[in-house]
Amino acid sequence: MVRIAVLDDYQNLALKLADWSVLPDGAEVTAFNDHLHDLDAVAERLRDFEIVAIMRERTPFPRALFDRLPKLKLLVTTGARNFSIDLDAAAEYGVTVCGTEGSGNSTVDLTWGLILALVRRIPHEHEAMRTGRWETALGHGLHGKTLGIIGLGRLGAAVAKVGAAFGMEVMAWSHNLTAEHAAACSVEPVTKHELLARADVVTLHLVLSERTHHLVGRHEFEMMKSTSYLINTSRGPIVDQQALIAALSSDQIAGAGLDVYDVEPLPADHPLRRVGNTILTPHVGYVTEENYRRFYAQTVEDITAFLAGAPIRVLSPS
Repeated sequence: MVRIAVLDDYQNLALKLADWSVLPDGAEVTAFNDHLHDLDAVAERLRDFEIVAIMRERTPFPRALFDRLPKLKLLVTTGARNFSIDLDAAAEYGVTVCGTEGSGNSTVDLTWGLILALVRRIPHEHEAMRTGRWETALGHGLHGKTLGIIGLGRLGAAVAKVGAAFGMEVMAWSHNLTAEHAAACSVEPVTKHELLARADVVTLHLVLSERTHHLVGRHEFEMMKSTSYLINTSRGPIVDQQALIAALSSDQIAGAGLDVYDVEPLPADHPLRRVGNTILTPHVGYVTEENYRRFYAQTVEDITAFLAGAPIRVLSPS
């Protein structure tokens, strides 16, 4: 018998959105819908499993965890890359790591959902309607406003197209942005300082790395207009969380739409939950039925191929 663990299945969907019955006889699948932060607790839970399937970066796999899981043979992550997995350690411990395909389109959708919710005060007016009130807030239009995109990769470029459709002036900055790529995206390339100073909406579309950690902090908030909004659907630590809370609490910026956080799930008593000028979502940029069906179906494919001795979509150390 081979034992398979599916982690962080918050909505109890993993076993419903894919056909796990195609796995060989004797395969036993256990899905866990809670999240464990403590490495010791994770190691204890997984010590008897040969195969583990994880959802993106919800549960990191550092070297210390591989060291505690001598039975582990296969680790499957949803998505084509996962920076929270120590691939060098996996290789040293003889653990095969496989990924799946995914779509970033849903993150683009959510980015614009957060922008519209903020500038048009949609949640505020919704709650007012529920309590019998009528027209209690004054929103803002997007036409003629300036959209600043930090990170003009595939997702940033898609966000730029929507901004142009709204009639916004679109500009972008990143460490490696070239004038040629900006022109291809019909975007104005600017310096980081100029983007922060001019943009009415600043949206982040970067990979988390040493270079992008706390890329937006106290100094950057001081550059922004008091009427501007920050959107983060990338990774929480790209923004200095304490500096963000201070900027929001002092009305240094008008508001923030956040889908990602330093610690996830966000603790119930976290200060961000009490700051009024925010729209908060629980890291659902990729959480759509379409993505989940692809993720879990390909997770089953990865496991089936591995058990047949021919692993597919293998992730190797760089």
